[in-house]
Amino acid sequence: MKISRVCWLVLLALLCTALAFADGVKDPKIIIHGVQGGGAPNGFSRCPPQGCTNVGMNFTFSTPENGHGTLFFTNASGKNWTSLKLIEKGVPAAAISCAQSLFLSCTIRTLENGAVEILLSGVKGGQNPRNGIPAGTSFAINLACVDGNCWPGGLNFSGHAGAAPEPGTIALVVTGLGAIVSRRKRWKDSLKA
Repeated sequence: MKISRVCWLVLLALLCTALAFADGVKDPKIIIHGVQGGGAPNGFSRCPPQGCTNVGMNFTFSTPENGHGTLFFTNASGKNWTSLKLIEKGVPAAAISCAQSLFLSCTIRTLENGAVEILLSGVKGGQNPRNGIPAGTSFAINLACVDGNCWPGGLNFSGHAGAAPEPGTIALVVTGLGAIVSRRKRWKDSLKA
């Protein structure tokens, strides 16, 4: 008798959880990708005729008046960007979805002041396409509508690029160097014996 009640309780909890995740609201989406060979889908392979807007490590932009469209930029800072933080105060974090092809992750969260942070971070080395935004490279920010739900027209964003490696990368390098040094010391000690 008790086991069946526990099973029903677990089933009810799972059902409530599934309903909480079943979001019927179609939310605005932000899509960030490279242009001119930088992972762009067809139709976005080049800057528009008027060119891409040159931006530095910190920049601002606004959504088009109709609430959707693609904005083109070029990293003119002279540094390779390993992260990109976009901050806005108009659409709640829970209502935004993100897609991108330049970084390893895209996270969206609400800051203490009520602003929303869209953080693109994580890069891989070598020829991997997810290597951030190198200096001189163009990229596009596509503010998309999903089933008619668009961004508010004229919504201001501020962009802040990061050029330093992530703290986790530094910790891994230090750990690896420590292992190499201790291994080498152990190897030298074994030769003396």
